[in-house]
Amino acid sequence: MRYTDIREVKKGLRQEFKTTRRAFSPGEKGQRDEKILARLVNLPEYREAPLLLTYVSTAIEVDTHALIEQALAAGKKVAVPWCVPGKVEMKFFYINALSELAPGTFGVLEPVPERAEELPLSSGALLRSFCVLPGLGFDLEGFRLGYGKGYYDRFLSRYPGVTAGVCYTACLRTQLPHGRYDRRADILVTEKFVKRFGTGI
Repeated sequence: MRYTDIREVKKGLRQEFKTTRRAFSPGEKGQRDEKILARLVNLPEYREAPLLLTYVSTAIEVDTHALIEQALAAGKKVAVPWCVPGKVEMKFFYINALSELAPGTFGVLEPVPERAEELPLSSGALLRSFCVLPGLGFDLEGFRLGYGKGYYDRFLSRYPGVTAGVCYTACLRTQLPHGRYDRRADILVTEKFVKRFGTGI
């Protein structure tokens, strides 16, 4: 399959997954989010990690607001991404509350760099961290389908810690198209099950 064909397939899947997510009623989405959160926070990899890296969810994504609040209440350090303007690059900054965030790139809530401490991606703290990955869809091999911008792909190529993808079962596929350098999640968490894949490509 040619690269251009893969791009078209991914484009169609993104639209399909967005449509599926928007069809959830608020109550249905809330129930799914609660089940995913319960499975996520019970993972030993999460419980033992002193540092949580996570995306800040938008309306159609698996909710991470409750996760952030729970992690902070448990005494974990929490860092969330900030997209560097004009570049396909993310930096992570520590936060102490959701109220410290402000709308940034693509309207997503982000830390304000001038008022937050950056987490260097060369930091040894990342070795014992736990990173929650966003994705419009995942497959049963642990590969994700993002929004197509490439921010997380670039970040994951350097990230040494444990990764967990969170996804609704309605947005799972047996196999998604991916490239040889794509990194699968170490763990996949849905409202119905947890699946582990281990590290590596």
